[in-house]
Amino acid sequence: VNIGDLLGRAEKHLDMTEVEAYFAGKRVLVTGGGGSIGSELCRQIMSFTPAKLVLYDISENYIYDLFFELQEKYGALTRNTVELRVGSIRDKATLDRVFSEFQPEIVIHAAAHKHVPLMERSGEEAIKNNVFGTWNTANMAEKYGVEKFVLISTDKAVNPTNIMGASKRLCEMVVQCRQNSATQFVAVRFGNVLGSNGSVIPLFRRQIEAGGPVTITDKRIIRYFMTIPEAAQLVLQTGAMAQKGELFVLDMGRPVRIYDLAVNMIKL
Repeated sequence: VNIGDLLGRAEKHLDMTEVEAYFAGKRVLVTGGGGSIGSELCRQIMSFTPAKLVLYDISENYIYDLFFELQEKYGALTRNTVELRVGSIRDKATLDRVFSEFQPEIVIHAAAHKHVPLMERSGEEAIKNNVFGTWNTANMAEKYGVEKFVLISTDKAVNPTNIMGASKRLCEMVVQCRQNSATQFVAVRFGNVLGSNGSVIPLFRRQIEAGGPVTITDKRIIRYFMTIPEAAQLVLQTGAMAQKGELFVLDMGRPVRIYDLAVNMIKL
């Protein structure tokens, strides 16, 4: 199944000329670099020939696999450009070492707990990881003179009705309060990313492969959806274009009913 067929709209392709010029030759750090969004960011950033691309993630398996995927495509360039570091954004000492070692010019902060029902049950982990992890990373960005810090947020941060959304709204406040900083702090919000880890698409796929049934919580639920490449392009565009304190949102067209998404996926 082509995930783009489930959007209910044409997939957006942003003009990346300005983005490529901005990232070329820069030292870039991606937190959560092994996740579904972080890994796609790294794939796209590598095509812009950065001076250094640092993948920082708590999961060694994800960044290890991504490194060899990039190496297959870029060969020796990957070995000379990409650096892997295992660590948590909660760990100030490890963050400090990584920032000190690589002196990143651009930080894309993708590391976060994002699963809504799980975070309802583990609210303290959402706060510790999302809010204080963002606080730690933002402080390091200021300490080491980072040029631009891009926070990845969510449309669930708008008048939040769950702990995950509330934690991401706090993350936005962490960066938006730094108006007098030499580092430019910007944020980008997007909706549900089709096919990302923990999204409904992998769940529906497993249920269909097992012969059904496909389960949904409520037929009335609607969501704004985008693809992983769209999300990554939006983040990179934000990094290149946004000025201090700005918050970007992608126009994702009309919302899609979860019920319609499930029906269309079964048909496909």
